[in-house]
Amino acid sequence: MSSLRGTLQSIPAQVEELRDYAQKNNIEIIEELLETQSAKIPGRSVFNGMIKRIEAGEAQGILSWHPDRLARNSIDGGKIIYLLDLHTIADLKFPTFWFESNPQGKYNLNMAFVQSKYYVDALSENTKRGLRQKVRRGEYPGPAPIGYLNHVKTKTIVVSKKKSVIIMGAFELYAKNESRLEDIATYLAEQGIKTSNGKHLSKDQITKILTNPFYIGFFRYSGELHEGKHKPIISKQLFDKIQKVLKDRSRPRHSSKNEPKALCGLVHCGTCNMMITGERRIKRQQNGNVHEYIYYHCSKKSKSIVCSEPCIREEELEKQLSSLLTSFALPNEWVQELTTMVDKDAKKANRSGAALIQEAKDAIAEIQTKLQRLLDNYLEQDIEREVYLKKKAELMGEKKSLEEKNVRFRLSQNGWVEPMRKWLKDAENLTKTAQDDDLVAKKVVAKKIFGSNLSLSNQTVTWGELKNGQRWPQKPWGELFAARENVEKIPVSCLLVRGEGFEPSTSCV
Repeated sequence: MSSLRGTLQSIPAQVEELRDYAQKNNIEIIEELLETQSAKIPGRSVFNGMIKRIEAGEAQGILSWHPDRLARNSIDGGKIIYLLDLHTIADLKFPTFWFESNPQGKYNLNMAFVQSKYYVDALSENTKRGLRQKVRRGEYPGPAPIGYLNHVKTKTIVVSKKKSVIIMGAFELYAKNESRLEDIATYLAEQGIKTSNGKHLSKDQITKILTNPFYIGFFRYSGELHEGKHKPIISKQLFDKIQKVLKDRSRPRHSSKNEPKALCGLVHCGTCNMMITGERRIKRQQNGNVHEYIYYHCSKKSKSIVCSEPCIREEELEKQLSSLLTSFALPNEWVQELTTMVDKDAKKANRSGAALIQEAKDAIAEIQTKLQRLLDNYLEQDIEREVYLKKKAELMGEKKSLEEKNVRFRLSQNGWVEPMRKWLKDAENLTKTAQDDDLVAKKVVAKKIFGSNLSLSNQTVTWGELKNGQRWPQKPWGELFAARENVEKIPVSCLLVRGEGFEPSTSCV
């Protein structure tokens, strides 16, 4: 069987053999289908169309040269076996393979599919292994670039005496930095080097030639650079010079004029309430100096208001924003005092919380004792079953409520401490943030304090108002600002706290 398969490799030869087989065995051929796509991967259009026609009842069987002509993947092979199980496919015929639609025949067919898949997978792996071995020997496993030839007998790449001189001339011409890529394409075309359809090489193709390290004795394979055994055409010095010319001639990527700036999305226009956007502008002086500025201005997207608000330089906007942040900074002496008070209140809350938790534990233990006593009375038949079940349900409900209350209290008794410590740290670091040059950090902090309620009017940043008329920011930042304004009118001890402490029942500033 293997020798017969080896001698009939072409599709026409297989078709002729199948016709003879059908005639000798009185098999009626409805239609001959030729599939040129490999059976290695599922999704073949001709195969899928044939299966649909069989499922529609147009035919009852398939005549094929060998099972590997039908499927070399598990999906198509499994589909055929499944249709045999359903008797949708009544029979399969192969000139080179014995098959009967019974358990033994299906087993042999399935093994043939598996063997075909293994053959394809092994062939692919062996091919890759062979290519990797060529790379290790310094042999490029691919078609030779222009200027070289693939030597058929030695299976190596050799220099083309005629084209190598032309390619060397193209490199030397471009290295003078006087020719464009189009000029190099024209030069190569005049020397007889064109595309397969007779056109000039494109700029991308010329760039690929000029940047190909193959011409200096290297080659790339799987993204890695390897040293080749082939003879170089040009020197490394000439190649490096050309790379520099290409780099110098490459167009720099200019940022978009409307590229988002650091402070966009923070301030809105005081006239039309649209957001303030940023724009980069370049000023060129007569003496040749070039200055670059960033301006913020109204986006002017309002359809009902014609906005005439002037723009503002980024430096001025940053200066005003830093001044606003500084006015909310928490003085160091306040931080120390408030930290001490937080620690004191946290300890007090822990002590009172421990007492409450213990009280709940005692109540739960008492209920557990009552449950045990209730069970003993029921087992001694001192109480009826209905009374036992009702009382047990009541005690179990009380116990569950106490347990959940205990858990909630554990989670919430000091839940305010860490947020308070974080706020103190953020408020203390406001001065440092305002003095730094990190615009993004300033924007993040300003968002926390003001939200989106900063407005720009006449090149001045001011606080906005909420819809209910209240001033932004709200507490604790608003109360901190008020405390700083009143520091000279009211003693610090009265400013820092009201009531008895920081617990959630009182204000924290």
